[in-house]
Amino acid sequence: MTMSYRVGVDIGGTFTDLILVDDESGAFTVGKSLTTPNDPSQAVEDVLRDALERAQVSPERLATIIHGTTLVTNSIIERKGSKTALLTTKGFRDAVEIGREMRYELYDLFLEMPRPLAPRYLRLEVDERVLATGEVVQAPNHDDLEPLVRELQDKGIEAIAISFLHSYANSDHERGVAELIGRVAPEMRISLSSEVVPEIREFERTSTTVANVYVQDRVDRYLRGLERRLRELGFGGQLFVMLSSGGVGTIDTATRFPIRLLESGPAAGALATAYYGQLTGVNDLMSFDMGGTTAKLCVIEKGAPLTANDFEVDRVYRFKRGSGLPVKVPVIEMIEIGAGGGSIARIDALGLLKVGPDSAGSEPGPVCYGRGGTEPTVTDADLILGYLDPAFFLGGKMQLDLDATERAIKEKVADKLGVGVPEAAWGIHQIVNESMANAARVHAIERGKDARSFPLFTFGGAGPVHGFRVAEALHAPAMIAPFGAGVTSTVGFLSAPLQFDFVRTSYGRLDELDWAAVARIFDDMEASGREILLASGVAEGEISYARSVDARYIGQGYEIRVPVPAGRLTAESRAEVVAAFDQVYEQLYGRTGPSVGLEVMSWRLVVSGPRPELRLQVGAADAGGPEQARKGERRVYHPEYRGYHPTPVYDRYRLAPGATFEGPAIVEERESTVVIGPKGRVAIDEFRNLRVEM
Repeated sequence: MTMSYRVGVDIGGTFTDLILVDDESGAFTVGKSLTTPNDPSQAVEDVLRDALERAQVSPERLATIIHGTTLVTNSIIERKGSKTALLTTKGFRDAVEIGREMRYELYDLFLEMPRPLAPRYLRLEVDERVLATGEVVQAPNHDDLEPLVRELQDKGIEAIAISFLHSYANSDHERGVAELIGRVAPEMRISLSSEVVPEIREFERTSTTVANVYVQDRVDRYLRGLERRLRELGFGGQLFVMLSSGGVGTIDTATRFPIRLLESGPAAGALATAYYGQLTGVNDLMSFDMGGTTAKLCVIEKGAPLTANDFEVDRVYRFKRGSGLPVKVPVIEMIEIGAGGGSIARIDALGLLKVGPDSAGSEPGPVCYGRGGTEPTVTDADLILGYLDPAFFLGGKMQLDLDATERAIKEKVADKLGVGVPEAAWGIHQIVNESMANAARVHAIERGKDARSFPLFTFGGAGPVHGFRVAEALHAPAMIAPFGAGVTSTVGFLSAPLQFDFVRTSYGRLDELDWAAVARIFDDMEASGREILLASGVAEGEISYARSVDARYIGQGYEIRVPVPAGRLTAESRAEVVAAFDQVYEQLYGRTGPSVGLEVMSWRLVVSGPRPELRLQVGAADAGGPEQARKGERRVYHPEYRGYHPTPVYDRYRLAPGATFEGPAIVEERESTVVIGPKGRVAIDEFRNLRVEM
């Protein structure tokens, strides 16, 4: 029996999405099920069983399952990790709370800073010191540390982060203390900063290490439990996890470095956009993924998402950089806002309509779900506006309660504003659209891009409902909705390679570098990466390496990432690094910098396996033109008509490549609905993507 099937599965705040693909034929089956918050693996099993049954495939034929989850992010935001202590160098106990002494809101007298995951009484000092050169000034006294570890054990501490000053230059002290803890308290979870993020800047390094061990036990138990559940189902292949960087990692890697799963689910959506962009030859896109809880926006440039080496989680203010806990991990750059189908609408103390960031999630969910929800949400508003068919939600598997929705919006919003229910619903819908458009503008501008030049690639359960109006607000040239838009993020899992990122800090002026030492750093990182990928089943000849360096002008405070040439590095490599730096600097700032020398901080390596081939069979024998696909019409709210207007409804599965029609229109498939305004001009391309010219 051949194992030709692969599965991608994404757990969101409201729904769990899945795609099952036969790599031999390209045939695929998609699934969508309500997320089970108390045990997310239950929803994974439910949606997988359903997809296997509909595709008539046995679990034994599954070669790989690639999984994305928001478990790490949720654990940190909800403070549901392990009780964690921090061991740090004497004098640096409060560095993780002092941070950079930066006020993210300069004039706010009541400024609230993010709370460290290890409270002050659990941040303990160790009398040790290593210089930035790696030279040992004072070694820790293990005899003094042993009773301290026993005391932490007696107090119920479950995890310990060890982050000593300059351990990136010499990790011996961290490793020695970890060995002691392993002997005294073998059940204790331990993370070392020299393993998690061996990089300069102790604040970010320590924050990342604490976060890693804080979530480690929960992630380990969840992934091992999921693996066990899948084995019991009959799955005999390999289970992988999507990393925040857009690569795929093994379960062992994920449980050792769970902080690398921080943006696991959202990263897949950005990769899916890049995949479809490369497929259609449109390599510059704005990825717009709107689900039940959040909306994610990401710039795709030259066929790949933009990436960064740091991130903030659990921000006090969502749009304020510096208001969250810093995490130094490779991550796909995106902006995420609390604007999803489940976002709750309310009237604030000033009598103004507000939407989100609170969400009804999957339990109890929007009012229209009929699962006990009482607060009106974006999905409820979309139902009132006629954008959703109450009898065809999830292909008819879930009936929506229109009467209860009307009552909720009337009582909670319309009556308080003194307007009708349709006007209140349109207000909710449009506020969310403007929030997402503003977020897209900010995200693009901060990266030197113009959002008006990027077609909006929209997907997720709620994305196609809102995509046209968001694209309109952005003055985007077009909106694109892929076939199967409701579960498109799962495609990203199946188009991502096995990958791991490494970093080593080794400071020096470029004209004074010991190039032999730099070559040894890359050799060491390449050997570690090769070992990980070989153990995952990648052939040595298929492993690729991408090198870069964090460089800056001498005296600057922060660096930019610059590609490093392949091959053995020597003094002759300096000119290539300088040329690459000038090119990147000009791309970022529009000009070259001052005529001064460069200094380098950290050397980086991305080790990757081959990118898997993905060929989806999207043809349909009964597909044709708009006349054949038309299901009927219904009254839909369009502001251009100052109210409801009879609007054609099309069956997405019966629209063949080459079909064209004018808006207004509704295009329905099982997992999502595309709403097109009167000014839209629709065309179905050869891959059955729906493209709307504005």
